[in-house]
Amino acid sequence: MRLAVGCAMWTHRAWQGRLLAHPLAPQERLRHYAGWCDAVEGNTTFYATPTRETVASWAAQTDPGFRFVLKLPRVVTHERRLTGTDEPLRAFLDAIEPLGPRTHALWVQLPGSFSPADVPTLSRFLGQLPRSHRYAVEVRHPAFFTDSRAIRLLEQTLGEADAGWIPFDTTAFFTTPPTSDAERDAWMKKPRVPQRSVALTDRPIVRYLGRDDTTRTVEGWQRWVDVTADWLREGRSPTVFVHTPDNADAPVLARRFHDEVRARVPGLDPLPEPVPVEPLTLF
Repeated sequence: MRLAVGCAMWTHRAWQGRLLAHPLAPQERLRHYAGWCDAVEGNTTFYATPTRETVASWAAQTDPGFRFVLKLPRVVTHERRLTGTDEPLRAFLDAIEPLGPRTHALWVQLPGSFSPADVPTLSRFLGQLPRSHRYAVEVRHPAFFTDSRAIRLLEQTLGEADAGWIPFDTTAFFTTPPTSDAERDAWMKKPRVPQRSVALTDRPIVRYLGRDDTTRTVEGWQRWVDVTADWLREGRSPTVFVHTPDNADAPVLARRFHDEVRARVPGLDPLPEPVPVEPLTLF
């Protein structure tokens, strides 16, 4: 029984010297982050496929049980829209091979214009992917959340491929208008879709966006504490990523979410202890 938690990145200026030691060499940053969280979103792979050497350094900084949820390159999902993607997909899969079991799932994030009419394309794409990886899909078109026929169609397609459906829950964020620059930026960019908490696989993945205000963030995730605890009791192994607009305290919040779930499910293993920011002394 395991719940993994993480953030949208493993390095952030706001964490330096406060949550993570500073300065840190690039090849040490992920290692220190992995003391706070045991999962991370691979958002950088959306913009560029890393070299095998870079990926090998990620593997060297993490235990085999650490979870990477890696986003497929945008050339695959957004530019070519899952068609004619053999070459970039092959290059991506080759590059991430050094991660081995750390690749928890490959994340197929689709643009908001990807509609129910495009589901056959998704079905063909998923059917051609190697079974050596797990896959999870994030959709943003409103019909997938409001149209029962579209929901059934997508669930059937994902079920046939044993792929997950990643919800990005922004409902707590959009409850009231933004109050900071970071919140105003997120207000313009983040999707507004209803909350969804149906798990299609035994390894559900959730992305949750709170507010810069910690109290608001914690209030907004209470539904997910209940759902996650239920999933664990059902024998599932969820991964939950905690976001806020500025992400300044995201690792702390991710651990707090884990603690709240663990209070409901006492058999849940604890997270690792963070690497001390300052050297330990005797006095």
